[in-house]
Amino acid sequence: MVQAWYMDDSTDDPRLPHRAEPARPVGLEQLRRLGVLYWKLDADRYEDDPELEKIRRERNYSWMDIITICKEKLPDYEEKIKMFYEEHLHLDDEIRYVLDGSGYFDVRDEEDRWIRIAMEKGDMITLPAGIYHRFTLDEQNYVKAMRLFVGDPVWTAYNRPADHFAAREQYVALLAQTA
Repeated sequence: MVQAWYMDDSTDDPRLPHRAEPARPVGLEQLRRLGVLYWKLDADRYEDDPELEKIRRERNYSWMDIITICKEKLPDYEEKIKMFYEEHLHLDDEIRYVLDGSGYFDVRDEEDRWIRIAMEKGDMITLPAGIYHRFTLDEQNYVKAMRLFVGDPVWTAYNRPADHFAAREQYVALLAQTA
């Protein structure tokens, strides 16, 4: 099961866990209220997993590819890692399925505090359009993930502030409904 927690305010290496003291864990229900969806799947069966196919069909995740993030495999690794960790939003949902390795997605809660979501092999997550978030590897410095999209992929990230986009306005309205 996925682990999530409120982060400390440290600016040390982002690959560290950064758990707030005292510990403030975050459960799946709180993530759901933020619009974050989570599944635990069998990553060893991703090529023929009926559960993954069911999720893709139900949520119209029609496009996918696989990315490996590590120094040896990702061109412009250092630049990309910095870019992924810049706080941003997308106009579409961000769907990631960890096939191997691990990393962290950080999302803002309704009071603008950071929640860190530890992702490892078999974890699949959907971040809703309009949520401020970022990604970093953990100390393993390696993740292999499936990226899924509804329709053609759109890679555009809008760094904060980006409150003027309709996706952000819709997301803020969703938060107000779930409060």
